Amino acid sequence: MEIRVLRYFLTVVREESITRAAQVLHITQPTLSRQLSQLEEQMGVKLFIRGTRKISLTNEGVLLRRRAEEILELVDKTERELIAQEEQVEGTVSIGCGDLRAVQRLPELIRTFHEKYPLVTFDLYTATADHVTDRMDRGLTDIGLLLEPVDLEKYDFIRLAGKETCVVTMHPDAPLAAKEYITPEDLVGVPLIMPRRASIQSEVANWFGEYYDRLNVLMTSNLPAGSAVMANQKLAYAINTCGSVDFWDQTKLTYRPLRPELSATCALAWKRQQPFGIAAEKFIAHARQALQQDRD
Repeated sequence: MEIRVLRYFLTVVREESITRAAQVLHITQPTLSRQLSQLEEQMGVKLFIRGTRKISLTNEGVLLRRRAEEILELVDKTERELIAQEEQVEGTVSIGCGDLRAVQRLPELIRTFHEKYPLVTFDLYTATADHVTDRMDRGLTDIGLLLEPVDLEKYDFIRLAGKETCVVTMHPDAPLAAKEYITPEDLVGVPLIMPRRASIQSEVANWFGEYYDRLNVLMTSNLPAGSAVMANQKLAYAINTCGSVDFWDQTKLTYRPLRPELSATCALAWKRQQPFGIAAEKFIAHARQALQQDRD
């Protein structure tokens, strides 16, 4: 399977037409049709449903589209890194992180690094720790700022000072907003939005203890932003980490701490024995030195 053919395939998917895709790619329609037919023969599956007005994908085609996008993203990233190796330090450092208070540590790291290497840019990708580590394992993300608990066996890491604290977010008019803090018993029977990540759910379940079986869990959410919209509309109370709540408009959405406190630590991690571009290597060294000084 050639990279060039994968690019042809994704162009057809985007344009939903072989004719339009051929025009975009500046090749003839018969050439493109032949390439697609050969791709289907090579894969041994049918990838397209050829309708009268547009082309759509079979289930196998949807899977190939997802994998092709990942492959080409990795190819493009590798090409940029190889080019940067031969020139002065430049390139892109990709960082994955959750919606965490620890993200506030990144601006100063990036600022001081950028002063040394002004040609380096950054790509910030926000997702859960499970998603970020998956991208790290596939070489799509260089560095992850991860909320523990997370399996760090395959990674080098620096555990950050400080902690992430869980809170309950709600509309300011919600009945529980009148409380100074929230206990497990306070949340029995009310509609709840729980963290989607399994390891965090386990920590929350332990916090609830004997009250866990009496909860009314309406939904789960992977990041605080989505659950914030639900809480703002008075659909439910949301349990999540503080994250960016300090920046929210408290007249529209507020939060209360849990008692007893439920907290976790964060780690800045990168794949052990992973070949990085020079920009990522230098940023890792820079972060390691700066964060170690903070801990000392």
